[in-house]
Amino acid sequence: MSLKRTPFYEKHVALGGKMVEFAGYEMPVQYPKGIIAEHKAVRESTETTGGGVFDVSHMGEFDATGPDALRFLQTITTNDVAALIPGRAQYSSLPNERGTLLDDLIVYMREPEHYMIVVNGATLDKDWEWFSKQAANFNVTLRNDSDTTALLAVQGKSAKGILQSLTSVDLDAIEYYHFTTGKLAGVDMTIARTGYTGEPGFEIFFPSDAATANKVWDAVFAAGATAGLQPIGLGARDTLRLEMGYCLYGNDITEDTNPLEAGLAWITKLNKTPECLAFPALRAIKEKGLTRKLVGFYADEKGAIMRHGHKIIDANGTQIGEVTSGNISPMLNKSIALGYVPTELSKDGTEILVEVRPGKRVKAIVQKPPFIKTDVK
Repeated sequence: MSLKRTPFYEKHVALGGKMVEFAGYEMPVQYPKGIIAEHKAVRESTETTGGGVFDVSHMGEFDATGPDALRFLQTITTNDVAALIPGRAQYSSLPNERGTLLDDLIVYMREPEHYMIVVNGATLDKDWEWFSKQAANFNVTLRNDSDTTALLAVQGKSAKGILQSLTSVDLDAIEYYHFTTGKLAGVDMTIARTGYTGEPGFEIFFPSDAATANKVWDAVFAAGATAGLQPIGLGARDTLRLEMGYCLYGNDITEDTNPLEAGLAWITKLNKTPECLAFPALRAIKEKGLTRKLVGFYADEKGAIMRHGHKIIDANGTQIGEVTSGNISPMLNKSIALGYVPTELSKDGTEILVEVRPGKRVKAIVQKPPFIKTDVK
């Protein structure tokens, strides 16, 4: 099967992006300056320097309208969609009837009876099938806008100033996890104050035709030239989200995990009405008691890099889990990771062992994420 390309593929190649397969797309994992430099361009940005642009056009966008749109979304997602007002976004999850996770997502309320849902690119087809199947009993109209929507994430403390120079929309008026619509770089788009880095920033949605996409890309980088705005690849996207302890679907959450053990109880509103179809199963799981929890942990040993799939070992030498995400933190200069451990080993300060290679085990200390403090809000 041939890989898809976002509308910015030629831009990535021209900038020296190292292209890899991701979610069925050819995507840049890094550019010539490297992952650490890209990571720090975002994390160490100021209001006038640094910042990064992520091409996340592989993500999926669904449109839901109709009298039952709210009731439909309440039934298939875990957070309380009724808490939304127009212009507000909400992080949530998409479970099956067993209570395990099909995806995590963001719901945006455009107007009463009108929502946009952003899902992961790797699960787009599965999610669309699930949405379509569950919508059969509701007066709701679904549209899959994924192939016609481009999405750029402009992240860092410089993002607001850079984008403000391209729009008359008051970006200061957009609160965290809120959004609006308006012209930016002369293009009608959705401007959301969201992101996956733990830094201030915006995600902008606009038509994916080549002319429009190139116009927006060029305008954003021209506006950010003085600040040194950089393109950022998947590598730094991963290290930035890992420092914050944000889950990655397919690693930290899967169809074998539930939101309660994944630390997502805060977006699982078991008392909402109408309730999510997964809630009977999740109540049973909660009443029985969790046997494991997703935790963060770090290793101080120099040269030790905990990575996805590495075994987690207890003091008796028994495997108790495995690393779901792991890497070196560019800001801490030590290995950080996420993984599931038995509930009794999930408290901060607990010592565990991670087998970083055959016969080599390093001590790791459980620490509730985020691993670093930022001022995103």
